[in-house]
Amino acid sequence: MVKRRVPPPDETALSVPVRVRPGAGRDRVGGRYEGPHGPALIIAVGAPAVDGKATEAVRRALAGALGVRPAAVALRLGATSRDKVFTVAAPTAGVAGRLTALRDGTATP
Repeated sequence: MVKRRVPPPDETALSVPVRVRPGAGRDRVGGRYEGPHGPALIIAVGAPAVDGKATEAVRRALAGALGVRPAAVALRLGATSRDKVFTVAAPTAGVAGRLTALRDGTATP
């Protein structure tokens, strides 16, 4: 097994563990999954898990759900896995609360 060195977390960025469900009937952000990177936000996307299409769709869906620009969201770990970690650069004060609400089911529609 190859061990990869994980870069240290950036103090100004928010780390977001995600569980991806590609090929869904519709895009959906919300729900909790106990994954290998801790409690993860479930994101279902209609894009197939081919050539990074699902990862890109998840990145955009996550940005939209958190209310940040897609350019502020970057993949940190898990390019070919359903369990991914994204980084949100320079999050505003409400982003962490919105993430918790989406993950734990306390978000209002």
